[in-house]
Amino acid sequence: MADITVMGAGIFGLSVAWTCAARGARVRVIDPGGPGAGASGGVVGALAPHVPEKWNDKKAFQFDSLIMAETFWASVAEASGESPGYGRLGRLQPIADEAALGRATARAATARDLWQGKAEWRVIPAREGWAPFSPTGYLIEDTLSARLHPRRACAALVAAIRAKGGEVVTSGAPEGRVIWATGVAGLQELSGAHSRSVGAGVKGQGALLAYDAATLPQLFADTLHVIPHADGTTAIGSTSENTYDDPDSTDALLEAVIARARAAVPALADAPVLARWAGVRPRSRSRAPMLGAHPLRSGEFIANGGFKIGFGMAPKVGQVMADLILDGVDAIPEGFHPEASY
Repeated sequence: MADITVMGAGIFGLSVAWTCAARGARVRVIDPGGPGAGASGGVVGALAPHVPEKWNDKKAFQFDSLIMAETFWASVAEASGESPGYGRLGRLQPIADEAALGRATARAATARDLWQGKAEWRVIPAREGWAPFSPTGYLIEDTLSARLHPRRACAALVAAIRAKGGEVVTSGAPEGRVIWATGVAGLQELSGAHSRSVGAGVKGQGALLAYDAATLPQLFADTLHVIPHADGTTAIGSTSENTYDDPDSTDALLEAVIARARAAVPALADAPVLARWAGVRPRSRSRAPMLGAHPLRSGEFIANGGFKIGFGMAPKVGQVMADLILDGVDAIPEGFHPEASY
């Protein structure tokens, strides 16, 4: 019999299940669609921080999680024998004008305090090659950003959970303590029980290009993430669509993203498109992860609302949810509790 059942095999569900399994719990994960069937089965995989200023619980939580990520994903790789494609290779961003240059320089100073000497944010001269065009001749370089391959990360988590004796299945009865990590469907259930929406799905589209920059940093230019993967491909994305007709189809919006990425990063100008992807990401009304006691299911728990930063938040989400479920210790920021989205 399982001690813990996680309903949902996206990144939050799998990370909670893995952390509980690593602490000795018997774990069952149930998802009719299989692992990474929703937004977690994407192609981008940018683990990037918020700007180091106006610090709050969300930024602090994300920082802690990004620092934890190397150890977290190394443990997953060791247990599973599979690579999640993790690499902390940093990020480059162009600086558009003199005002932006002033802000970037000021943030380099705040990062020295807020990032506790564990990572750097700095302004550097622009360079040729693998870098976005920068009108000012300067770039922001940070050493906190990392990348992973979403699909491979989910597969590695599944293998790691099974290596610890856990189950990842498409059907079955929940046993033990139950955590609901059901993404957009879970937000729809909560919204249906309240007088207003507590969250919704936001469609995103991304693409995978045949360009090998595996040892190079990710780029952020023209609001797009450009992520070199360890397998020799490069991902670009993504759109943010609040209204859409088909959640799983790609269209002209993605073609525009591809064109913008080629313009911003000349190295990608002739790179063939290997794959296109679309999916719907769960965004809570508060825009923070929704963690803690489930508001509709007495004695059960919720982990939802990862939106664009689910993979970056996952190590810390797994930790605080395991602390709560296994040890009764609630270290979840107040703004992450479900009621923050009511």
